[in-house]
Amino acid sequence: MRAMYVIPVIVIVLVGILSSLFIVDERKKALVLQFGQVTQVKTEPGLGFKIPFIQEVVQYEDRILGLPTTPIEVTMLDDRRLVVDAFARWRIVDLVTFREAVGTGAEAQALRRLEGIVNPAIQEVLGSVPSSRVLSEDRTALMNQIRDIARRQALALGIDVIDVRLTRTDLPEQNLEATFARMRAEREREAADEIARGGEAAQRVRASADRTVVELTSDARRKAEVIRGEADAERNAIYAEAFGRDPEFFAFTRSLTAYERALQAGNSSIVMNPDSAFFEYLRSYEIPVPVEPAAPAP
Repeated sequence: MRAMYVIPVIVIVLVGILSSLFIVDERKKALVLQFGQVTQVKTEPGLGFKIPFIQEVVQYEDRILGLPTTPIEVTMLDDRRLVVDAFARWRIVDLVTFREAVGTGAEAQALRRLEGIVNPAIQEVLGSVPSSRVLSEDRTALMNQIRDIARRQALALGIDVIDVRLTRTDLPEQNLEATFARMRAEREREAADEIARGGEAAQRVRASADRTVVELTSDARRKAEVIRGEADAERNAIYAEAFGRDPEFFAFTRSLTAYERALQAGNSSIVMNPDSAFFEYLRSYEIPVPVEPAAPAP
């Protein structure tokens, strides 16, 4: 009979002991609540104790968490509109404040509250600068400004905003076509300017080449005329020297040259008097008649 009472008591004691123990993972933090009030904060991993059946344990992430924001439209200082996506990294740093701020919603409620902080910070910072700064090296400085604004406000939730990054900064869909058309027109204008400058440069090169050809040709002709003149002078000197040595022989060779040039096949017919001076040397020499040798005496 006593065993019938002892065993249930032992079971109840074991259940009570096990119910009073809880384990905090190294990736977690824990709050011990009693009737909704925080009685213990467990930030270190390991074994913890609580009052069974009265207190409960709520665990939260101790790791760095991410927040992908929904796309928002931002009007820049130069009146250009951009669709902006951002990604924030955050971490719970004050469990009690976090519990009081988000209640039982935990991380899901924290994401909604945090997005309501990050998106206005993006609009505040990007709305005060021209669109050119968002697409330049100043982009990092702008993201740091957004992070600092969001961090100051998120501390009220027990959250530390570690970083904010702009993942996309595009034009709205309705403005893309007009922007592409304007960019296309600008590129076509630049291409036309380049073609015009190229044509002008080609014309200058072509004119310079033509001028160089004319100068080289003129110089070559001048040198050729000088050489030809010197050759003619040398030829005339040779002719004069030859004429001075033997005028008769000189006249004879000149006549032979004239005969060679005039009396060729295919030339036009020439009707001349046989007694003309042109045939003087043809008349001066008689063709010898061959004489047959005398027959030997019998």
